[in-house]
Amino acid sequence: MDTVRTTLGRTPITIPALGIGTRRWGQRFLRGYGTEDREAELRGAYRAALEAGLTFFDTAEVYGLGHAERLLGRCIVDLPDRPVIATKFHPLLPFRLRKGALLGALRDSLERLRLPAVDLYQLHVPYALTPMDTWLAALAEAVEAGVARAAGVSNFSAMQMVRAHALLEKRGVALASNQVHYSLLHRAPETRGLLDVCRDLGITLIASMPLAQGLLTGKYTPEHPPNGPRGRRYRQRELEAVAPLLEALRRVGDAHGGRTPAQVALNWTIGKGVVPIAGVRTAAQVAENAGALGWRLTAEEEAELDALSRARQWIMRTWW
Repeated sequence: MDTVRTTLGRTPITIPALGIGTRRWGQRFLRGYGTEDREAELRGAYRAALEAGLTFFDTAEVYGLGHAERLLGRCIVDLPDRPVIATKFHPLLPFRLRKGALLGALRDSLERLRLPAVDLYQLHVPYALTPMDTWLAALAEAVEAGVARAAGVSNFSAMQMVRAHALLEKRGVALASNQVHYSLLHRAPETRGLLDVCRDLGITLIASMPLAQGLLTGKYTPEHPPNGPRGRRYRQRELEAVAPLLEALRRVGDAHGGRTPAQVALNWTIGKGVVPIAGVRTAAQVAENAGALGWRLTAEEEAELDALSRARQWIMRTWW
C-alpha cells in the first residue's frame, strides 16, 4: 500500500503520516495475558501494519517493564522489512542520577529491540531528579555515537520544548519531535501554542491518544460504557456530552464512502500537520486505522469538527 509519508522534524528520516502505538502490548503481559495466542495476535498486527505501509512504531522501556520492546524486537527479527522505531527513556526511574544512565538504558532497549540503533530516542517526561540539561546532553551523545538516529522529547510544554531545542542545537543535534496528548477531545497543544512553536522550529508533533482512549471510536455510549478504570473516568455525563461529536464523525464518514468515526478522527489529526500514533493489538485494528489515509476532510467538515470539539474540551482536560 502506498502511504503518504512525512519528514521527522528536520532530520532525513521519513515516516508515514500515521504511526503505531505499542503501549498496550506490554500491559497485556503485566496483566497475565502473555500467552502464545496473544503474541501471535500482536505479530499479526505487526505484519498487517507493514503491509499497509504503517512502518513507524512507537514504544518505551516502561511499557510493560520492557515487554513491549521485547515483543516488538521479536517481530522485527522475524520479518525482513525494517520499520522506523521510536522508544523512550524515563528519567524518573530509580537510581538514574548520572548522564551515563541514559546510554545504559538505551543499550538495554536496543538489546530488547534486537537493533544496533534506534531511529528516534525520546525523553519520556520533562521532569527528573537530575537537571534536564544533563539528560539532553546525554541524548545528544546518543545521536553523536550513532546509537540513535534522532532525538525527541515527550510531554514537554512549549517553553520546555524551546529550551530543549536550544540546548540540542548547541550540540549540532536537531530536536526532531515532541510527543504529547492531542485529539479532538484534547486540543491543549493548539490552545497553549505548542503546535505553532513546533511548526516554527520544524519539530514534528507526534500525537498520543488521538482516539481519546476509545471515546472517538464510537464503541462507548451511555448505554454501553467502558469497563474498569475508563468506566470510572468516563461516566454517563461525559459519554452524553461527546455524543454530538460522534454523530458528526459518523455523518462525515458516510460522506467519504463509509469511513468510521475513528478514521475521521485520525484524518482530522493528520490534517493539522500532526503524526498520530494509534494503539493497535490486532490486524483488524490496523486495517481500520489505515482507512484514515488517502483522503481529506473538506474545509467545512474540519470547521464543524473544530467547533464541536472545542465545546467538549473539559472531558479530557484533567489528563497529565
